[in-house]
Amino acid sequence: MRGNIITVPIEKIDAGETASAQDLVAVEDPLQIRLNDRDTAITMRTPGNDRELAAGFLFTEGILEDPSQIRSITQDDRGTICIQLVPGHSPEAERLARNFYVTSSCGVCGKASIQALEATGCTALPRDRPSVNRALIPQLPETLRSSQAVFERTGGLHAAGLFDLAGALVAVREDVGRHNAVDKLIGWAFLEKKLPLADHILMLSGRISFELVQKALRGGIPIAAAVGAPSSLAIETALRFGVTLIGFLRGNRFNVYSGASRIQ
Repeated sequence: MRGNIITVPIEKIDAGETASAQDLVAVEDPLQIRLNDRDTAITMRTPGNDRELAAGFLFTEGILEDPSQIRSITQDDRGTICIQLVPGHSPEAERLARNFYVTSSCGVCGKASIQALEATGCTALPRDRPSVNRALIPQLPETLRSSQAVFERTGGLHAAGLFDLAGALVAVREDVGRHNAVDKLIGWAFLEKKLPLADHILMLSGRISFELVQKALRGGIPIAAAVGAPSSLAIETALRFGVTLIGFLRGNRFNVYSGASRIQ
């Protein structure tokens, strides 16, 4: 299995001058996820933390509920990871197909997507807690950025960081895909039996979509912040389920689209 960075030859042009050089590039490779010997999903990801990615993906999609359901996780050198469940925890084929369709990025109706979250058991978070000091929020992007080891070398990865309410970085994961970075992060918490993450903040290095709010909600994370813009469906979902949603977090400025009462 390849690492997460490769070197490629390039022609570097600077002020009209051309020179041959080498550049570091983040790897993008497919990961096939098999559940009980059945092909379940394929995602393009940056290699690393693949166990967390697979477990986090299945958890945020509503297929797994508890790490005790997992008997084993194995990975081969061809980009396949296999999760075997203990007897009695085999999801039905119809449930798998329905769940992955609803949470895909293929343009499913927004109302149907939100209703699907309700149907899979997602409930609104407590809207009166926790609270966070507004002064620490502008510190989150720089702390996250300084912890991105692969981005520092390649400039080509998204990051998801988990912070406590005092602004301390608890964990960070990087990936070529925004959703993969979040799945790796929540997968880590899932396998370590740290869920729900009720006293934490999710910080994202890019924009924030419905899918990312959904994953935060599944992880029990009450506050999600991003340096980029939220989508309309991300805002609608955050409002419906009581997630504090922060966008355009740049310098000392940010917009609060939902759950402003948590910010003191």
